[in-house]
Amino acid sequence: MTRTEKSIEFEFIAGLTAELSSNELIFPTSLNATMKIRRALSQPEMSIDVVVRIVSAEPVLSAQMLRLSNSAMANHTGKKIVDLRSAIMLLGFTAVRNVAISVGMKQLVDQKRNEVLSKNMDGLWTRSLRVAALSSIIAKRMTRLSPDKAMLAGLLHDVGKFYIMSRASHYQGLFVSDSALWELVDHWHASIGAAILENWDMDQDIRDAVMDHRMINLPLTSKPSLTDVVATADFLDAHFVNDSLSGLDWDAMPSAMKNLQLDADKCQMLMNESKVELSLILQAIA
Repeated sequence: MTRTEKSIEFEFIAGLTAELSSNELIFPTSLNATMKIRRALSQPEMSIDVVVRIVSAEPVLSAQMLRLSNSAMANHTGKKIVDLRSAIMLLGFTAVRNVAISVGMKQLVDQKRNEVLSKNMDGLWTRSLRVAALSSIIAKRMTRLSPDKAMLAGLLHDVGKFYIMSRASHYQGLFVSDSALWELVDHWHASIGAAILENWDMDQDIRDAVMDHRMINLPLTSKPSLTDVVATADFLDAHFVNDSLSGLDWDAMPSAMKNLQLDADKCQMLMNESKVELSLILQAIA
């Protein structure tokens, strides 16, 4: 990287850091998903399962629902809400629809400015949804962790990428190439994502999972963590998409997968179940 490129990167990241203190930190993810979610939530007499699946399809909406459920205005018990199902049951469907409309309108205004951005966001959203579904199934089948919380952590694992990409559209002349932008995204998204989730008052274990899910040498333990779950889901998704699972060296797996005691057969089982979970989410917002 040249001195000029380093200067550009510093200028951009410094601007993002200053913006992260905003109390209204809402940014676009998938334009198509946002519109589908708004339509789906307008349907009468939906079950709680369907509403949870609809909300869990959108990272920023999910985070805002959880944040609202832990506000002094909504939560009078003082007991921390840590999953979407509990948040939605506390707030009620009307509040869910109102928040969805508010978040959706802000996202639509931001995202309609840039067609290329929308396509990039759709790709990021699709992958986040796959990792979320896989995280949920891994937690359910291989740990005692909450599948709902694991799904939320998986959904938010690349939230920093959404934010960096959305802000980059406001600095059109700053980056010399798309590759320069994606290099910056890859380098900074985990720390930016963790800062966003701190702004949103997410639990520390979710923030840790976002910050550390790309670490190869996570601590070896007999009690898998949420970071292990998300790191494994992120790793496996890339290999499933590239159809390269059969070529993996199972004796040289990342420590997260060792902590979960995974092998080829277990991974295939997890993938099959995650496809079912993903299809249910997509049906809910179809």
